[in-house]
Amino acid sequence: MNSLQMPALQTRVMACADLSWSVKGNLIVKGVSLELQRGETLGLIGPNGSGKSSLLKLLSGIRPPDSGRIQLDGEALTDMTRRDIAQMIAVVEQQAETSDAISVLDAVELGRTPWLSALTPWSAVDDEIVQQALVDVDMADKRKRAWHSLSGGERQRVHIARALAQRPQILLLDEPTNHLDIQHQLSILGLVRSLPVTTMIALHDLNQALACDRLAVMDKGELIAIGIPAQVLTCELLRSTFGVEAHYLIDPHDGARILRFRS
Repeated sequence: MNSLQMPALQTRVMACADLSWSVKGNLIVKGVSLELQRGETLGLIGPNGSGKSSLLKLLSGIRPPDSGRIQLDGEALTDMTRRDIAQMIAVVEQQAETSDAISVLDAVELGRTPWLSALTPWSAVDDEIVQQALVDVDMADKRKRAWHSLSGGERQRVHIARALAQRPQILLLDEPTNHLDIQHQLSILGLVRSLPVTTMIALHDLNQALACDRLAVMDKGELIAIGIPAQVLTCELLRSTFGVEAHYLIDPHDGARILRFRS
């Protein structure tokens, strides 16, 4: 079977085949094929510069690939309108700035844009969805604050709230906890895991990645491993891909496996 022919699976919500993208002749993403199963949390890990952010941009339609194919619920991404894609996929990027004088509430309300039209104007339901998103990320008390007055961590939580307000089927997050303190890191990751959506999340913290349903490992633009965390994050892979020595410890509090690293 040709590698671009992707048979339908009942639980598959997104798939890509032989996805590649380059800049000035340098391959950044090289022939990546993977599937997202409905309702799962797939962690995307890899060293800096491994292609994680670029892959997420390709999957979301923000950036067109040089070659390969992406499907959403069996439909080719190239056959869908931006509005259709935005109703299915919400993206939280590492950095998303604006010079506009907007409030926190304004920013989160933008998440409802794909669902609005002349026939479906803003309603009380939209207000409820936005307010719940603000509560979920612990920013409801700051909804009137100006965007430019927020800290980096607060802005990241607003980005996540905007994505939640979008009510997507698929949530793509690019290192969403980078600017957050440990309390909000844990609360945001717990929230993401509890959402009734399919999630693909790029992470640097490999102990946080262990909580994902599956992990996909990128290195030099290629997908080199995918599967359940215990099978993927082997000491050999950590040594060859991340350049660290590591072994597992068992937390006596709850029996969870934890990675301990040595350079």
